[in-house]
Parts: sequence; C-alpha cells; structure tokens
Amino acid sequence: MDSGFDFGVIQRSLPYLFKEGMTFTVTLTLLAMTGGIVFGTLLAMMRLASIKPVSILAGGYVNLMRSIPLVLVIFWFFFLVPYIGAWILRQPNPIRVGAFSSALITFTMFEAAYYCQIVLPQAFRNMLPVLLTQTVILFQDTSLVYVISATDFLGAAAKIANRDYRLIEMYTFVAVVYFVISYGLSTLVKRLQERIAIVR
Repeated sequence: MDSGFDFGVIQRSLPYLFKEGMTFTVTLTLLAMTGGIVFGTLLAMMRLASIKPVSILAGGYVNLMRSIPLVLVIFWFFFLVPYIGAWILRQPNPIRVGAFSSALITFTMFEAAYYCQIVLPQAFRNMLPVLLTQTVILFQDTSLVYVISATDFLGAAAKIANRDYRLIEMYTFVAVVYFVISYGLSTLVKRLQERIAIVR
C-alpha cells in the first residue's frame, strides 16, 4: 500500500459508487420503507383485532423480529428461503431469489415490526418525524447486505478498497457520506418536530 491519503481513488470511483452502490442503497431504503409501512399497518390492525389468535400471531411476529439481529435475518432468508421454497413448490433445486429481492423482502419484514408501533393514521402529522427517524436508521442498516455480497454503497466501496488496496480512503469516504446524509435527514426531522410543536 502506498503511503499518503490518495484522493484520486475516491474521485475515480465516484461514478461507480453512486451509480451502482448508492442507487442500490436508496432504492432498497425507499422500497423497504414503503413495504414496511404497508405491512406494519396490517400488523398494527391485527394486533388491535378483537380476534385473539390474530392478535397473538401479530404480537408474536413483532416480538420475534425485534429479538433477532437484522444481519441474521438477512443471512437466514438469503440462504434458507430458496430451499424452503423448493420444498413448498416441490422443486428438485433451490429456487432463485436474488440478492436485491432477498434484501428487500427481509428489510420489509423486519421494518414492519417497528413501523407497526408508530402507525396511527388518525395522527399522521404527529408520527411523521418518527417514521422519518426510523427511515434514517433503515438507510444506515442497508449496509448489512454485505453478508449476501450485495453491492450497496458500502459494498461498492469495499470492492474498490480491496482491489486498489485503499481501505482507509474508501471507508473514510463512505463514513463521511453516511454522516452527511444521516445528519442532514436528522436535522430535517428535528425541524419538522419543531414545526409540529408550534402548530399544536
């Protein structure tokens, strides 16, 4: 590894990092957020249902998802579901799920367990900051898809870092980008909370 911080490797990698990596990360975040809210709303309704088995089932699902590390859920889904699907469909070979589809389904299922706690349609304005905060956390968590070798923003940077032996430059740049985006969104959430407080 050459001595000194090489800004050139970052500059040369920008098109790949943002076109491939960040596109994957943002797309996964937005789709998982949408799916999580939809599925979370359904879970919230099930938990409030007067039918006891339905309420218990939904509560059990939420407690299960909140008790297992997300990285394990991603890993299990990616490696086990193809075999479970083959068993259900009576196929001789594991079904193909794909890294992006696997990550999307996993994040949707996982985030729904958190979104269902804050989904209150009659008070959407009040819950919006909380939804945005959870979405910022989701954006950060998407980096965990490295366990299934998906090329998100962090994964794209890791490939370049290992190829060019520039780990410090690439991981520092990734940290800065995540900080700027997350801090910017968190500041937006804070201002939104202040506006809501004024309206009240």
